[in-house]
Amino acid sequence: MIWLTWRQHRKQAFFTLLGFAALAALMVPIGLSMRHTFADLGLADCVRQLAGTDVAAATRETCDAGFRRFTNRYGSLNLVAVLLLTLPVLVGLFWGAPLVAREVEHGTHRFVWTQGVGRTRWALVKFGLVGAAVMVLAVCYGLGMSWWVEPLTQAAYEGRLGMIVFDLQGVVPIGYTLFAVALGIFAGTVWKRMLPAMGITLVGFIGVRAAVAVLARPHYQPARTLTFPIEGATEGDMARGDWILSQGIRNPDGTMMAEDTRIMCPPGAAEAKGRACGAELGLQPGAYNWQLYQPADRFWLFQGIETGIFVALAALLLYLAVRRLRRIA
Repeated sequence: MIWLTWRQHRKQAFFTLLGFAALAALMVPIGLSMRHTFADLGLADCVRQLAGTDVAAATRETCDAGFRRFTNRYGSLNLVAVLLLTLPVLVGLFWGAPLVAREVEHGTHRFVWTQGVGRTRWALVKFGLVGAAVMVLAVCYGLGMSWWVEPLTQAAYEGRLGMIVFDLQGVVPIGYTLFAVALGIFAGTVWKRMLPAMGITLVGFIGVRAAVAVLARPHYQPARTLTFPIEGATEGDMARGDWILSQGIRNPDGTMMAEDTRIMCPPGAAEAKGRACGAELGLQPGAYNWQLYQPADRFWLFQGIETGIFVALAALLLYLAVRRLRRIA
């Protein structure tokens, strides 16, 4: 059975490895270039200094200028990062969806399941071997993307919790890939034809991923609130790498006066202009900046929670797929 599985999927394995090799040949030089530029601009020292509590204003300005230079040079790579998000679903489309659907569509399942290999054993061997191969690929993908995207996340204000970069690194690619493959397998047991199974896998994967990222991820842990005055405040009042869920300016009574913005008037600026800081917005004395955020140090906790969600969904889908196999004629 193991030999048969290898014979059936060796071409897929070859082309998958070839694709990963081509991707590595493209991404590694870009990653090395980013790291070289990051070091030349002295941004590694900036990351260490900005992590402290007492940072001089001059140091902060110099580092911010360096981060801007880096972002201006490599910011377009965010589009590449968006494309890289599709790799787990591609594995689900070309490994998971055909696993059962192709057998049933071609009628070869009747031959296999009548040669002393029961449906359960067939499923355990097939799903186990393909799942193990996918797991190895996902681990390599997660490690490689973590290495590649690290300079971009360190330069970005939102850090590793950013909406796109969070999905590329750490252990979550393992959960995404296993879920995509399991969804493809389950779709193949329901629709029994390859193209419909692939279409359902694509739509289902995008839908679940979007729902988890937008609706669930911000609430894995209770968000924290940060307030600081609008006058005399500096960028140092906010930590780099925090995931800002919502922000705005509130009057002393808590009324939101302006959403998705903040005001930081230098000390004495209001007196120089002859009017209170933020008076043009109708702010009252004592108005303050308000921010709802998830701290940067929750990155690995969120990674673990989200990976657990998708691994659990993959296990459920595989269980349902095995049950569906018993009903296929």
